[in-house]
Amino acid sequence: MRSRKDRPVPFARERIDFWRSKKRMKRSRNDIDDLDRKVILELQEDARRPYKEIAKKLKVSEGTIRNRVNRLVDRGVLKLQARVDPFAFPHKISALLAVSLKERESDTTMAEIEKIPCITSVWNATGRYDLFCEVMVDSLEDLNEILFRRVLRDIKGIASTETFVTLCSRTKYFKLS
Repeated sequence: MRSRKDRPVPFARERIDFWRSKKRMKRSRNDIDDLDRKVILELQEDARRPYKEIAKKLKVSEGTIRNRVNRLVDRGVLKLQARVDPFAFPHKISALLAVSLKERESDTTMAEIEKIPCITSVWNATGRYDLFCEVMVDSLEDLNEILFRRVLRDIKGIASTETFVTLCSRTKYFKLS
């Protein structure tokens, strides 16, 4: 009889490689799998589509779809919201506002800008400007008020802004303010 030391261990190397690869492939909290991706794509087509229809198309149960959607929403990966086409409202003006900061305190400035009701989203970016904001207002007078008269002028840390009024888009939708 062979000693334990002399016996070949079947697939030992493969088992070690398998577990090493599993550790490397560990997912972060917000990774999505193939089914999550398919569910999101279906909801992007029509967010009001019944879970039963999506389940039938993806060949899974309705409960699976409901659980996946709830999990994606709870983790902050997916947000189901009503958005409007700004060009469907002739009295609305949408604009992109580029912001340069005096100092690199973007979190504080972003939090202040997010409180402004007509700002529909804010994000920081690389490049010439530090922040970008989407704005939807009722008139050029309202836009002027935000830019120069009171709102942004009162936020500390803003060095300058540049405004780009949106003329047309087939893909951009805003939160109604």
